Amino acid sequence: MTVLNDLPRVSADTASARERVAELEMVRAEALAGPGRKATEAQHAKGKLTARERIGLLLDPGSFSEVEQLRRHRATGFGLEARKPYTDGVVTGWGTVEGRTVFVYAHDFRIFGGALGEAHATKIHKIMDMAVAAGAPLVSLNDGAGARIQEGVSALAGYGGIFQRNTRASGVIPQISVMLGPCAGGAAYSPALTDFVFMVRETSQMFITGPDVVKAVTGEEITQNGLGGADVHAETSGVAHFAYDDEETCIAEVRYLLSMLPQNNREFPPCVPCTDPPARTSQRLLDLVPADGNRPYDMTEVIGEIVDDGDFLQVHERWARNIICALARLGGQVVGIVANQPQSLAGVLDIEASEKAARFVQMCDAFNIPVITLVDVPGFLPGVGQEHEGIIRHGAKLLYAYCNATVPRISLILRKAYGGAYIVMDSQSIGADLTYAWPTNEIAVMGAEGAANVIFRRRIAEAEDPEAMRERMVKEYKAELMHPYYAAERGLVDDVIDPAGTRQVLIDSLAMLRTKHADLPSRKHGNPPQ
Repeated sequence: MTVLNDLPRVSADTASARERVAELEMVRAEALAGPGRKATEAQHAKGKLTARERIGLLLDPGSFSEVEQLRRHRATGFGLEARKPYTDGVVTGWGTVEGRTVFVYAHDFRIFGGALGEAHATKIHKIMDMAVAAGAPLVSLNDGAGARIQEGVSALAGYGGIFQRNTRASGVIPQISVMLGPCAGGAAYSPALTDFVFMVRETSQMFITGPDVVKAVTGEEITQNGLGGADVHAETSGVAHFAYDDEETCIAEVRYLLSMLPQNNREFPPCVPCTDPPARTSQRLLDLVPADGNRPYDMTEVIGEIVDDGDFLQVHERWARNIICALARLGGQVVGIVANQPQSLAGVLDIEASEKAARFVQMCDAFNIPVITLVDVPGFLPGVGQEHEGIIRHGAKLLYAYCNATVPRISLILRKAYGGAYIVMDSQSIGADLTYAWPTNEIAVMGAEGAANVIFRRRIAEAEDPEAMRERMVKEYKAELMHPYYAAERGLVDDVIDPAGTRQVLIDSLAMLRTKHADLPSRKHGNPPQ
């Protein structure tokens, strides 16, 4: 590694401005080249891009402005004084994505394995502070080996500064973590504090303790990917919101997500011209949702029929599949969609679904994204496991998120909405601005069969033909309390609408709510259920 002291230097007394500029160009060329061709080839051999290649994919061409490119560490001992590369293993700066400012830092695995030292951390702290001050999103391209062991506690303190800034920026600017390599130990907590986590299969992993430690402590043998790979975190733990097969696709999706988010919490998401007619009707919606509440269907098809051009981005698509959280546009305006998925666990709410939807609603509220809730929920998932693992407090997270949200909120009941789950899925009683229902809706304390068994238990038991009596009582209960207009007659639904015209109704409602203003009581912060 060539360092500045090894370069031909011009005399301080005789150097001209041109000579100084030539010297600067040599220094900058070295910083841009990094540790050399072999290190770059080794990075590519692992199926990974370099830090600068990744930044080039993320930002608009030619828009990147680097900060502290010539920064080097000041540590000594363990041979560090002889290795003082420029950038200190992290590239920081800002550029644009579709013309809007975005701040970025990218670990350079070729330098100290991307490990974080004092100078490295200081660069990250600075770019995080700049992002908050400028009111622009921050994207971290993570590919590092954790704290730089040779620098000891100074490196650990650097992580503390990152965590503090992640927390202070939460809900102020969008923060996106892109995992493109290993992320172990305390380093994994920074991505966990951000709004969205992207991962790449095979090459990125996240875990607090690695496979060797796990084996030593528990005796379990597992690979790095099996312990903390992209699929594990996208499907099982819920740590990752998105997982892709390669870096190019992953970073392209980061750009797409950024196009749906505002620059900060004081702005609205970007609105784009809509080529999909707002008044477009969809007769297909009349057939997509079976009137029989026991028959499943795919809620993503319903969403595709309603939103602009059928285009939407699912968040946490593979985790807690019984609920859908997605970003889309209606009439060019960005909306967040929360919807039960009858195709998975009949669309019930359970612990994971409640947590997934609660975090999504909070994100939408923080960044001025209206929330549309599509309801088809039979209730909360019953079971000893769910109760013992805290379905009450986890379900309360979703309730709290909705009640605390001040953005425009519209709920649409497609089919069944039973019990406490009906209340939790942004019912009018917890503050939904507008509530609509399709003629297939059934709003009740419980399903007709269960209700009849409770209310008419004695009559059924005493009947000569209990089954016939049960069927009769079920029909009677449905006719009395579960007809489509029961809730509308009592003002709990603002209107019962033709499914084919759903898109127009939602777009018109969003236009009216665009200027909604709501204040929460003065307080330091709430104390949400944990």
